[in-house]
Amino acid sequence: MITARAAASFDPVGRSVATARAFVRDTLQGWGYSDVVDDATVLTSELVTNAVIHAGTSADVLCLRTEDGVRVEVADRYPEREVPIQGAGASFASPDRENGRGLLLCAALASRWGVEYTPTHKKVWFQLDLPERPVGTRSAGPVLPVGLLPVADERVRVAVVQIDQSGAITGWNEDAEHIFGYADEQVIGKPLTDITAWPHTPGIGTGVAEALQLSRWEGSYGIRAADGRVVPVYASHLRVRDTHGEPSTVCLLVRDYERAVIQTPLRAPATDGGSENRSADPFEVFIGSPAPEDLDGLLQRTVERARDMLDGDSAFLLLATDDETELEVRASTGLPSARQRFARVPVEAGTGRYGSARMPAVHEDLTAVPGAVPLLNGTGMRSVVTVPLKVEGRLTGSLGVAAEGAGRYSNEEALRLQFAADRIALAVESARLGELERLRRGSLSFLVEASDLLAGTLDRDQTLALMAQMTVPTLATWCAVYTIADQSSEPYLSYVLHEDEDRIDGLKALLSKISPPDPVPTPGARVWAAPAEAAHRAALRTSMRELGGSSTPVSSGIGTTLATAATVGGETVVLPLVARNRVIGMLTLGKPSDDHFRQEILELADDLSRRAALALDNARLYSERTAISQALQRNLLPPGLPQVPGVEVEVIYRAAGEGNEVGGDFYDVFPIRDGAYGFAIGDVCGTGPEAAAVTGLARHALRLLAREGFGGPAVLERLNAAILDEGARSRFLTLLYGELWPQEGGGALLKVVCAGHPLPLRLRQDGTVEPAAEPQPLLGVLEDLELYEQTITLDPGDVLLCVTDGVTERREGTRMLGDDGLTDVLTTCTGLTAGAVAARILRAVERFAAEPASDDMAILAMRVPEPHHVG
Repeated sequence: MITARAAASFDPVGRSVATARAFVRDTLQGWGYSDVVDDATVLTSELVTNAVIHAGTSADVLCLRTEDGVRVEVADRYPEREVPIQGAGASFASPDRENGRGLLLCAALASRWGVEYTPTHKKVWFQLDLPERPVGTRSAGPVLPVGLLPVADERVRVAVVQIDQSGAITGWNEDAEHIFGYADEQVIGKPLTDITAWPHTPGIGTGVAEALQLSRWEGSYGIRAADGRVVPVYASHLRVRDTHGEPSTVCLLVRDYERAVIQTPLRAPATDGGSENRSADPFEVFIGSPAPEDLDGLLQRTVERARDMLDGDSAFLLLATDDETELEVRASTGLPSARQRFARVPVEAGTGRYGSARMPAVHEDLTAVPGAVPLLNGTGMRSVVTVPLKVEGRLTGSLGVAAEGAGRYSNEEALRLQFAADRIALAVESARLGELERLRRGSLSFLVEASDLLAGTLDRDQTLALMAQMTVPTLATWCAVYTIADQSSEPYLSYVLHEDEDRIDGLKALLSKISPPDPVPTPGARVWAAPAEAAHRAALRTSMRELGGSSTPVSSGIGTTLATAATVGGETVVLPLVARNRVIGMLTLGKPSDDHFRQEILELADDLSRRAALALDNARLYSERTAISQALQRNLLPPGLPQVPGVEVEVIYRAAGEGNEVGGDFYDVFPIRDGAYGFAIGDVCGTGPEAAAVTGLARHALRLLAREGFGGPAVLERLNAAILDEGARSRFLTLLYGELWPQEGGGALLKVVCAGHPLPLRLRQDGTVEPAAEPQPLLGVLEDLELYEQTITLDPGDVLLCVTDGVTERREGTRMLGDDGLTDVLTTCTGLTAGAVAARILRAVERFAAEPASDDMAILAMRVPEPHHVG
C-alpha cells in the first residue's frame, strides 16, 4: 500500500544529478526513512546520470512510500535504447561501458528492481525495504545469554575529564579518580599527555594533543594509572567554548570493554535475508559490483560514491607518496580535475599544507580557515569532511567530500565516511601497488630502450633529437634541451619539441625571449615558473593590444599567443644534465595549462636525464676527436697536386673507418727544382697519433731532403735514421719514393726506390704489365740500410701505377685481390688517361667485396700521353 508520494523532473544538465540526489534524500528523511537514504541516493544518482548525461534527456523521479520501505522510479525519454536481457547468466551491462552501471548497482543494493518500457518512456525502478528493527531504536544487537555479556564493575563508571586550550587538565570527576587511582589534586594543571599511553590501538597515526584540537574525536588509547598499569580506555572528545570564548575539550572515558556505553554506533548497510542479489561484501556495497579493475576507474568510482553518500557537491581522493610526506591528487568529481590531477601537497601541518590527512577532520566553513584544504582553494567549496585511508596503520591516502554551503557536515558524517574508507583502503592500496609495479616494469623497459638508442649514435644533433623524442609525449607534453659548451658559457637553447608540431615555433620563440634556467648541479627535478609567467604576460599584452584596436578585427596573433600560453601554462620542471661532474645542459619538461607531473614520471625523467647527459657528453667528445682527426688528416696530405709538363698525374685517396682515423697511408707529389719532381706513396704501420707523427715526419722530411739535393737512397737512409730516433714511438714504414724528369721529346725518366712497399706496375701500350722496381728493406727497422735506386723510362702511352697495400690486400672471405688481380685489372686500362686508370682500379677494388674497405687506400697513376698527329 502506497502511503505517500513525491515527484520531480530534472533538465538534461550535469547539475541535475546533485539536485535529484538532494530531492530523494530530503524526501526520505522527511518520511523518517533515514536507514535507506544512502542506498537510495547512490542508486538515484546513477540512474539520473544515465538519463541526463548519457541519454541526454530529462529525468522524472518518483518516490513512493510504503509501509515496509520505499520505491523510487527514474524515467527518461529515450525508449530506443536497448532492452536489457534478464535471464540466467545474462550480462545486462558491462563495467567497461559508460552507461548501464546503474543496473548493476540496483542488483547489488536494491531489495527488488526492474525496467519498464512504454512507447515514450523508459523507467527503471528499485525497492528498498526497511530493516526489521524495534520501533524507535537506532541500532540493536542480538539477545545474548547472560554468561556471554561483558564483565563490568558493580557500577559502570564514566570518567569526565576537561582539558584547557594548553592541554592541561582542569576537570577530574570522582569516576576518573576511581578508574585511574589519581586524586584530582594530583592531576589538575598537568598535561593529559603526561598520563596517556598513545596510541593504544595500532594504526593511529597522530597524538593525543592533535586529537584534543579536533571538534570531535572518538577512539581508543590508554591511561597510565597511579599503580603504573596502562588502563585501555574508549574515549569520546567534544571541543567546546565557554561564555568568554575560551576553548576546552571535554573527554568521556570508559574502560575499553565497556565502550558500548559511549561509542557512536556505525551504520551498517541494511540486509535483506530474502534477497539473493544483495552483496554481503561491504566493499562491493559501497563501490558497486563488479568493481573496476584498473586503479583510475576504482578511484573515480570511489569519489563518486563518497559524494553521493554524503550528498556533496564534490569529492576527491589523494594517494600518499612512498615516503608519506606528500599526497598526490588522483581522482576528483565536481572539481576541475584537469587542473588538480597529480597536484601534490605536503602532509605536515602548516599554512597551505594538508595537516588533517592522518585522521578524520570536519571543516564547517573554509572561509574561516583559509588554506586548510589547499585542493579546494578557489573552488567555491565551504564545508568539507576528510578521512584517512590506512593499511596496517600506514597512511596510504585521504578521501574527502565537500559542499558549497557551510555547516553541511558533522562528526557523524566523518564516521560514516571513515567506515567506507576503511572498507576500500586495502583494495585501493592493492590496485596502487599493481599500477606501481606495472609502471616500474614499463619504466625499466623504457630506460633499457632509451639507453640502446642513445648508445647507438655519437652524433651530437641526433643525440639531442633522441632526448626530446623519448620524453615527448611519453613523459611530457613538450621538451626543451639547453646545452652549455663550457663553464664560462651561458646555456644555449639547442632543441625544442612539442607533441603538436604546430606549437613548436611559438614555444621556441617564447623560450628564446626568457633567460634560461640556472645550471644547478643538484640532482632531481625542480619547478621552473618563468615560461608560464612569460607566456601569461605575453598573452595579456596581446589581448590588450588587439582589443584596443576596435577598428580592426582580432588577428590570428592573439590566437597563437594564447595557444603558446596554454602550452606552457602547466607545471614546468628542469633536470640538470650532469656528466663527468660538470653540468653540460638542462632538460626542461612541461605540461599544458594547470597540469602536473606525477612523482613516478619525475623519477623516470631523472633516470633518463643521467643517461642522456652521458650520451650527450660522449657525442661532444667524439665530435671534438673527429674534428681533430680530420684536421690532422688534411694536414698530413698535400694541399694539391702540381702540374707536371708532359705527364698526367692522378691520385685517389680513401681513408677507411668512421671519423677517418689519422695515420695510415699517405702520398705526395712535389717540385724539387726546375724540371724535376718528387713523388712518394707510403704506409705507416698502425693508426692513431703515433702513426700520424711518423706520417708527418716522413712527408715533410722527404720534401726537405730532396730539395737539399740528396738522391733517392740518401733521402730514405736519412729518413730511416729519423724514424729510429723516435725510439718507442717509432713505427716501421713502407715507402715508394721516386724522382721524375719529363723529357722534351716525349716520355719521362724516373728513378725510384721501393723500400718494402708494393712494387709499382708499368702498363705498356701493347697491354703488357710488369713490375717497375725491385723490393728493398722497409724503413724504421734496421739501422744500416744500403738502398739503391732504379731507373725507369716511360714512353708515350705508358702508365706507372703505384698503390698501397689497402688495394692489393682487399679481401672477400678467403679470397684476396693480390698482385695478380691488380695486374689483371691494369691490363684492361690500355689507352685510358691517368684519371680513368685510377678510377677503374678503385672501382675494381670496391666491387671485389660487398663489405666496406677496412684499410686506407692510396692510388697514384702517372701516364705519358701520346703525341697528337695533325693529318
